[in-house]
Amino acid sequence: MKRLLIGLAGVCCTGLGGCVTTNVETASNTPEVIYDKEPGAGLGLPFSPAVVAGDLIFLSGALGVEPGSRSPVEGGVGAETTQIFNNIETVLARQGADLSHIVKCTVFLEDMNEYGAMNEAYMAALPDPKPARSTFGVDGIALGASLEIECIAARPK
Repeated sequence: MKRLLIGLAGVCCTGLGGCVTTNVETASNTPEVIYDKEPGAGLGLPFSPAVVAGDLIFLSGALGVEPGSRSPVEGGVGAETTQIFNNIETVLARQGADLSHIVKCTVFLEDMNEYGAMNEAYMAALPDPKPARSTFGVDGIALGASLEIECIAARPK
């Protein structure tokens, strides 16, 4: 298939009497990349809380822990979900964004029987229209948390 396309391009260029070529190997479409390096934001863990790449903000999975803590908040899945979005809001604010800029969330839920509690807190935390979302049942989450949520947001212009 590659040879056919190259061959057709050569035929077309020959027939036009002049061609513009691009050296694909030297063309660069690499977006600007910015790493969130907020002191203490990652609790000394080996990841960035967020990475901005071009027009998108990729947020690491967030847990329902108070800032600076490694223990989930009390009150169960609903309370953890609310805290997660408080934490996400703080990370987004450092990038000049807010919860309305989120376009996709992935929820990792340790107990799918807690889906209702997570969903209720999720709906309350995020403005309309809601972002796209996937929810997965998983076996075990870091720091004994009940769920983890990662998001992608559009970078404000």
